[in-house]
Amino acid sequence: MSRSVAALIAEHGLPADYAAQVERWWQPLARDIAAWRAAAAMPLVVGINGAQGSGKSTLAAFLEQALLPALGLGAVTLSLDDLYLPRAGRLTLAREVHPLFATRGVPGTHDAALGGALIDALRAPDRAPLHIPRFSKADDDRLPEGAWRSVTARPDIILFEGWCVGATPQAPEALLVPVNALEAEEDADGIWRGHVNAALAGDYAALFARIDRLVMLRPPGFDAVFANRLLQERKLRDRAGDAGRVMSDAEVERFVRHYERLTRHMFADLPQRADRLFLLDAQQRVISAR
Repeated sequence: MSRSVAALIAEHGLPADYAAQVERWWQPLARDIAAWRAAAAMPLVVGINGAQGSGKSTLAAFLEQALLPALGLGAVTLSLDDLYLPRAGRLTLAREVHPLFATRGVPGTHDAALGGALIDALRAPDRAPLHIPRFSKADDDRLPEGAWRSVTARPDIILFEGWCVGATPQAPEALLVPVNALEAEEDADGIWRGHVNAALAGDYAALFARIDRLVMLRPPGFDAVFANRLLQERKLRDRAGDAGRVMSDAEVERFVRHYERLTRHMFADLPQRADRLFLLDAQQRVISAR
């Protein structure tokens, strides 16, 4: 195990046996990405799709900071989370379109056009230093520009990670029946889910069209998504203490219901379209891949 991999395992609070997952699954993926890049005419955009708590951000960190540099490749990670609209913008959307848009997460609550512009700028051969937004989940808001990341070098690989990266819209008839109580009680007329679907067919389709290769981390089912998101929020709560807008367990359950429809759709749609598919168990460990 390299020193950089060991350092990342410690930094992310991962169990010692995570090194075996890196060796068995992530190192071969890094070699695949290097091969894809060798055949590309410009910086390669690798989308990493994974439901909440599936470990996509962790995977991106290992690829960017350890595995791809070991292969002589520079990488930059762009997170869909950092493209969330500021809280004030989502509240405006909630007033003008539907109250459920006050909650971040679904398509329509990101600045998809900004994401496309950032990817285009990262791919440009000559440009000034680029500043990438950062979003604070604890504060539920975009951080001030002084806290944004600065990227000065053109990367070989752009890792674009996010829970719905690469998602496609559903057929209109699929929107008619609510998938849970949240939709049945708070979106009975389907305005919210219809707007989400329209966003996927519009600005998000244009953003996701920039992806050259797609990697999917697929949990065993939606129950595992909820359990992993609950664990994620508890860790955030431990770090934030009394500061920030950290959710209670009940708030997490309601929050995750906003994601349920599209998550289930992606489970059915994306596996056959992904260039690399990793099947996970309930503890986020890879059990097989194709």
